[in-house]
Amino acid sequence: MDKKQIQQLIEKATEQIQYCYAPYSGFRVGAALLTKDGKVYAGCNVENASYTPTNCAERTAFFKAVSEGEREFQAICIVGGMDGVIETYTPPCGVCRQVMMEFCNPGSFQIILATGIEKYEVFLLKDLLPMGFGPDDVRK
Repeated sequence: MDKKQIQQLIEKATEQIQYCYAPYSGFRVGAALLTKDGKVYAGCNVENASYTPTNCAERTAFFKAVSEGEREFQAICIVGGMDGVIETYTPPCGVCRQVMMEFCNPGSFQIILATGIEKYEVFLLKDLLPMGFGPDDVRK
Protein backbone atom coordinates (compact mmCIF):
# COMPACT_ATOMS: atom_id res chain seq x y z
CA MET A 1 0.00 0.00 0.00
CA ASP A 2 1.20 3.48 -0.73
CA LYS A 3 1.21 6.41 1.69
CA LYS A 4 -1.90 7.98 0.13
CA GLN A 5 -3.96 4.80 0.65
CA ILE A 6 -2.78 4.54 4.23
CA GLN A 7 -3.67 8.16 4.90
CA GLN A 8 -7.16 7.66 3.43
CA LEU A 9 -7.70 4.72 5.79
CA ILE A 10 -6.49 6.82 8.73
CA GLU A 11 -8.96 9.57 7.81
CA LYS A 12 -11.84 7.08 7.49
CA ALA A 13 -11.01 5.39 10.80
CA THR A 14 -10.76 8.78 12.51
CA GLU A 15 -14.18 9.80 11.14
CA GLN A 16 -15.70 6.77 12.85
CA ILE A 17 -14.79 8.09 16.30
CA GLN A 18 -17.87 10.34 16.12
CA TYR A 19 -20.20 7.34 15.83
CA CYS A 20 -18.86 5.38 18.81
CA TYR A 21 -21.20 4.33 21.56
CA ALA A 22 -18.89 4.30 24.57
CA PRO A 23 -20.86 5.65 27.55
CA TYR A 24 -19.14 3.37 30.08
CA SER A 25 -15.44 3.46 29.27
CA GLY A 26 -15.31 6.69 27.29
CA PHE A 27 -12.71 4.97 25.09
CA ARG A 28 -13.71 5.59 21.48
CA VAL A 29 -12.26 3.51 18.62
CA GLY A 30 -12.66 3.79 14.87
CA ALA A 31 -11.57 1.33 12.19
CA ALA A 32 -11.37 1.28 8.41
CA LEU A 33 -11.07 -2.11 6.70
CA LEU A 34 -9.75 -2.36 3.13
CA THR A 35 -10.83 -5.28 0.94
CA LYS A 36 -8.60 -6.79 -1.73
CA ASP A 37 -10.71 -5.07 -4.41
CA GLY A 38 -10.40 -1.62 -2.81
CA LYS A 39 -13.67 -1.25 -0.91
CA VAL A 40 -13.55 0.26 2.57
CA TYR A 41 -15.80 -0.82 5.43
CA ALA A 42 -15.80 1.37 8.52
CA GLY A 43 -16.60 0.50 12.10
CA CYS A 44 -16.76 1.95 15.59
CA ASN A 45 -16.93 0.39 19.03
CA VAL A 46 -20.37 -0.24 20.50
CA GLU A 47 -20.42 -0.80 24.26
CA ASN A 48 -23.05 -2.52 26.36
CA ALA A 49 -23.83 -2.18 30.08
CA SER A 50 -23.21 -5.92 30.41
CA TYR A 51 -19.72 -5.49 28.81
CA THR A 52 -19.54 -8.98 27.25
CA PRO A 53 -21.78 -8.01 24.31
CA THR A 54 -19.57 -4.99 23.59
CA ASN A 55 -18.23 -4.99 20.03
CA CYS A 56 -14.90 -3.50 19.02
CA ALA A 57 -14.55 -1.20 16.02
CA GLU A 58 -12.45 -3.76 14.16
CA ARG A 59 -15.05 -6.49 14.50
CA THR A 60 -17.81 -4.08 13.55
CA ALA A 61 -15.97 -3.35 10.28
CA PHE A 62 -15.26 -7.03 9.62
CA PHE A 63 -18.81 -8.14 10.34
CA LYS A 64 -20.26 -5.41 8.11
CA ALA A 65 -17.98 -6.51 5.27
CA VAL A 66 -18.56 -10.23 5.74
CA SER A 67 -22.32 -9.70 5.98
CA GLU A 68 -22.14 -8.12 2.52
CA GLY A 69 -20.22 -11.03 1.01
CA GLU A 70 -16.63 -9.84 1.37
CA ARG A 71 -14.05 -12.47 2.22
CA GLU A 72 -10.70 -11.06 1.07
CA PHE A 73 -8.99 -8.25 2.95
CA GLN A 74 -5.68 -6.49 2.69
CA ALA A 75 -5.51 -3.97 5.57
CA ILE A 76 -7.20 -2.33 8.53
CA CYS A 77 -6.49 0.98 10.22
CA ILE A 78 -7.33 1.42 13.90
CA VAL A 79 -7.37 4.67 15.90
CA GLY A 80 -8.73 5.44 19.33
CA GLY A 81 -8.46 7.13 22.67
CA MET A 82 -10.24 8.35 25.77
CA ASP A 83 -13.09 10.67 24.85
CA GLY A 84 -12.00 10.35 21.23
CA VAL A 85 -8.65 12.05 21.77
CA ILE A 86 -6.09 10.06 19.78
CA GLU A 87 -2.75 10.25 21.59
CA THR A 88 -1.30 6.73 21.44
CA TYR A 89 -1.65 3.69 19.22
CA THR A 90 -4.69 1.49 19.82
CA PRO A 91 -3.76 -2.09 18.90
CA PRO A 92 -6.51 -4.68 18.37
CA CYS A 93 -7.55 -6.83 21.30
CA GLY A 94 -7.02 -10.60 21.24
CA VAL A 95 -10.57 -11.35 20.10
CA CYS A 96 -10.22 -8.95 17.16
CA ARG A 97 -6.87 -10.47 16.23
CA GLN A 98 -8.55 -13.88 16.18
CA VAL A 99 -11.32 -12.57 13.89
CA MET A 100 -8.64 -11.20 11.58
CA MET A 101 -6.98 -14.62 11.60
CA GLU A 102 -10.25 -16.16 10.39
CA PHE A 103 -10.44 -14.01 7.28
CA CYS A 104 -6.91 -12.79 6.53
CA ASN A 105 -3.54 -14.10 5.46
CA PRO A 106 -1.36 -13.44 8.51
CA GLY A 107 1.72 -13.03 6.32
CA SER A 108 0.28 -10.24 4.19
CA PHE A 109 -2.63 -8.62 6.09
CA GLN A 110 -1.54 -5.18 7.28
CA ILE A 111 -2.64 -3.54 10.53
CA ILE A 112 -2.11 0.21 10.56
CA LEU A 113 -1.98 1.87 13.98
CA ALA A 114 -2.09 5.65 13.86
CA THR A 115 -2.30 8.79 15.92
CA GLY A 116 -2.54 11.05 12.87
CA ILE A 117 -2.10 11.28 9.12
CA GLU A 118 1.69 11.45 9.38
CA LYS A 119 2.21 9.33 12.50
CA TYR A 120 1.51 5.65 11.96
CA GLU A 121 3.11 2.22 11.93
CA VAL A 122 2.21 -0.79 9.81
CA PHE A 123 2.32 -4.31 11.25
CA LEU A 124 1.57 -7.72 9.77
CA LEU A 125 -1.05 -9.85 11.50
CA LYS A 126 1.53 -12.62 12.02
CA ASP A 127 3.61 -10.19 14.08
CA LEU A 128 0.71 -9.20 16.33
CA LEU A 129 -0.61 -12.76 16.59
CA PRO A 130 2.37 -15.12 16.45
CA MET A 131 1.47 -18.78 16.02
CA GLY A 132 -2.16 -17.78 15.40
CA PHE A 133 -4.80 -20.48 15.06
CA GLY A 134 -6.82 -20.18 11.87
CA PRO A 135 -8.93 -22.03 9.33
CA ASP A 136 -5.96 -24.00 7.96
CA ASP A 137 -5.34 -25.48 11.42
CA VAL A 138 -8.86 -26.90 11.55
CA ARG A 139 -8.57 -28.42 8.05
CA LYS A 140 -5.36 -30.33 8.82
